[in-house]
Amino acid sequence: MRTVLELLRIIIIFVLLGGLAWAIIGNIYTINGVTETYSWLSALSILVLLFVLYRNKLQFSGWYKGKGRKKLPKNVSILFISISIILIIAPFILGSLLS
Repeated sequence: MRTVLELLRIIIIFVLLGGLAWAIIGNIYTINGVTETYSWLSALSILVLLFVLYRNKLQFSGWYKGKGRKKLPKNVSILFISISIILIIAPFILGSLLS
């Protein structure tokens, strides 16, 4: 039962925090049509950032208490966060190159 509750918690976290982040970041990409075309890259970056947040902080405050609850290694976290930042900036770079 705890596993089902934790999966429900994960879904709610990703929907609420992802929706909030998209509401904040999504309006920035409406500057022109080309950046709006590639705004899906920022949606992907939001999911990666939420994954890092969950694995490093949120999984320790949930209902699931089983094995395998470890933080991501520091270099992996830095890599994922760097990739997310690049994905957030990428629509602007692609927009300027393709317009």
